[in-house]
Amino acid sequence: MLQRLATVLTRWSTQYVPDSWIIAVILTFITFLLAFVAAPGTPGPGKAYTLIQHWGNGFWVLLEFAMQMSLIILTGYILSTSPPVRRLLDWLAGLPRNPREAVALTAFVSMVLAWINWGLSIIGSAVLARAMARRQRGVDYGLLVCCAYLGLGGMWHSGLSGSAPLLVATPRHFMEQQMGIVPVTSTIFNPFNLGLAAIVLIVWTGLAALVHPRPEDTVEADPSLLVEAAREEAGRKPAATFAERVYYSPVVNLAVAAVAIGRLIYNFSTRGFGGINLNSVNFLFLTLGILFHWTPASFLKAAAEGSGHIWGVVIQFPFYAGMFGIIRDSGLAKVIADWFTAIATPATYPVIIYWYSGILNYFVPSGGSKWAIEAPYVVEAAKNVGVSMPAAVISYAWGDMATDVIQPFWAIPLLGVTKVEFRHIVGYGLIFFAVFAIITTVAFLLAPLFLG
Repeated sequence: MLQRLATVLTRWSTQYVPDSWIIAVILTFITFLLAFVAAPGTPGPGKAYTLIQHWGNGFWVLLEFAMQMSLIILTGYILSTSPPVRRLLDWLAGLPRNPREAVALTAFVSMVLAWINWGLSIIGSAVLARAMARRQRGVDYGLLVCCAYLGLGGMWHSGLSGSAPLLVATPRHFMEQQMGIVPVTSTIFNPFNLGLAAIVLIVWTGLAALVHPRPEDTVEADPSLLVEAAREEAGRKPAATFAERVYYSPVVNLAVAAVAIGRLIYNFSTRGFGGINLNSVNFLFLTLGILFHWTPASFLKAAAEGSGHIWGVVIQFPFYAGMFGIIRDSGLAKVIADWFTAIATPATYPVIIYWYSGILNYFVPSGGSKWAIEAPYVVEAAKNVGVSMPAAVISYAWGDMATDVIQPFWAIPLLGVTKVEFRHIVGYGLIFFAVFAIITTVAFLLAPLFLG
């Protein structure tokens, strides 16, 4: 039944859900029409002209945020493809003693990496899945790749690269006037968030082992994929000139890393957890990427490869920023906030925002840019109802990834590395989603007892 449902959802998504940039354009017109009808002011040519100005005024508001999100992806890719990390992943792939342990370990590593950095997880988990398939016989490859996706499917927005929690902790973020600075000690390191993340980590790891099919039903990886995965990278080009010697020398990388590590030590020794925000996380992972790649040749090669994964952020974020401008400047934020206020109470606000964000996420699968759309009225509604800003951010963050495990958008880089189609993993994804939905719904029904 789950496989049939998965097939239907995948077919529908493939046929009717357009490219993410087209979704951004469609949402822009929907936002415009909603503001035209519902925002204060009499509908007419004058109001339409004013809304266009709001759109244009907001179009470039998220440039800094877009750069920060691009670096989350790029630094994660650079670090995950560095020789030390690849060797670590290959060593981990040799630890399991049977197929159930292999998928459980893949799930665990994927989620831990995603809590640290989702860019690291999406590529690192794909590398691990291929290594597992190469070294472990009898592992169902579809389930293995699905387990590699679990970090992005239900953990990343609770961790150190979560878009909304890190953004609201960063000085001069675009919602600072409305909600102030919310430190990560109140969101990422909130006991409720950490406890829920730990529960999901444990339950999903155990579930991965339980759902592994019987040997006669197992579909292993294509042998040609294993041969491809086993090939080593080409050796270093001999250095003939001074420029080439510098290019293949570790001196530059070590010098940059030494200075950067000094800065990191100062930042975290003086500010502690309060020093964690988007900029410091990106700075840390960029430093580790430079150090672990050892030479400019290796580092720049990884950067060039990783840059191909950031074009979506660069192109889409201005359109989401334009929507933010309409929502903020037209008064639409207050109108939508009043709708939420009418149906929510302090006790029900977290679970309502959680599911609203989760449903919207299936159609707008971008935690950072979607926050630009939702933040104005989610924050305003929280104020109206009397819910704390940390509770609002945590509810949004968990809802934003509630449907990720059955949504193919974030799986694209992983699917490209592992050479499988989404239809091969979404059946398993539905099982993980069902369990995740039960756990998190109960958690956010109880959230007011812990979040205030």
